[in-house]
Amino acid sequence: MIEVTFFPILAAGIVSAVIGFVWYHPRVFGSAWMRMSNITPEMVERGKKRMPLYAFFAFLASMLAAYVMNYFGIAWGVYDWIGAVELGIWSWIGFVAPAMLGQVLWEQKPFSLYLINVGYWLVSFVAMAIVLLF
Repeated sequence: MIEVTFFPILAAGIVSAVIGFVWYHPRVFGSAWMRMSNITPEMVERGKKRMPLYAFFAFLASMLAAYVMNYFGIAWGVYDWIGAVELGIWSWIGFVAPAMLGQVLWEQKPFSLYLINVGYWLVSFVAMAIVLLF
């Protein structure tokens, strides 16, 4: 990571979206996530109209995270995949894991739901950091 450029950030956003589609697929964690989030099949049907818009905003949010992560990578001197993995993990530990803990502490959501959500972000942050090397 030497400079902030658009294409690695775009690629990192795409990687995050693909991981999200797989992670929250009903055959992976999607069914458990829906059950613990109290999302009914009727709610899913109603939300299908807005799904492309929601996916687009999630993609933009992932690109924003990649943009900021790229700045951290430059500041930390990340030049190899080991440094990228460390960047992803430290970013996750510092920003995602504690912030999302509020789901359990204040919203009374199950800890397993927290693990599904923060697990996605851990995998996504590490993958995005690796993609940002290229």
